[in-house]
Amino acid sequence: MDYEALLGKKRYYQKHKNALSDFIVQNYEQAFEIEYTHNSTAIEGNTLSLIETKLLLEDKVSIGGKNLREIYEVVNHNKAYRYIKECIGKRELLDENRVKDIHMILMENIMPGGIYRNVDVYISGARHTPPSPNEAYQRIKNFYAALPYKTGMNAVELAAWTHAEFVKIHPFVDGNGRTSRLIMNYQLMVNGFLPISIAKEKRLDYYDVLDRYAVDGDLGPFAEFIATLEEKKLDFYIEAIEKSKTR
Repeated sequence: MDYEALLGKKRYYQKHKNALSDFIVQNYEQAFEIEYTHNSTAIEGNTLSLIETKLLLEDKVSIGGKNLREIYEVVNHNKAYRYIKECIGKRELLDENRVKDIHMILMENIMPGGIYRNVDVYISGARHTPPSPNEAYQRIKNFYAALPYKTGMNAVELAAWTHAEFVKIHPFVDGNGRTSRLIMNYQLMVNGFLPISIAKEKRLDYYDVLDRYAVDGDLGPFAEFIATLEEKKLDFYIEAIEKSKTR
């Protein structure tokens, strides 16, 4: 990862983003919310298509033939993403209360949220088995303690570690993947980077680099995976900025 080059692009975006009209920014952000919600829920098995997600969130059209859980998963994810943007707007750093709030929003009308598991869980297809409930509780406490003081990491690595370590602990019975992707974006955004969406078509690559951290403790491949997505997102906005300057 060429972090200095990534920082340069971030600085350019921050300096020139006002060249984009409010209409364009709102349009981009709205499109991202729909894409992100679709991808993050689809990775976990939700069957709503991208257009169905748009109809539900943007046009408020009910989707026939889908069970209520899938509908709530999509609606709740969108609420949770807006919640983290609200928190960042207030300059609130990520902590245990924020994470529990995010999980409660994700699980609304599905199951009680924000409650750590008291049962063993297994991840289908993964080489890693999450820790027992007692060990998971201690690890999640250590995770929160490390969040503000994690040294030797740049902002992208910290975001990647936040996701990878959280999902490795798997503190909740359900919703860990969605929560981890939200708190990863929380860390990116609070450090001035753009939020990213992991395409459902890339889920095998995504699971592979996550598994390498869970089993071998190697964060590098996952951090590189996230940095590549961040760079693409910055490039998209920089290109839009350049086009707006020539008009």
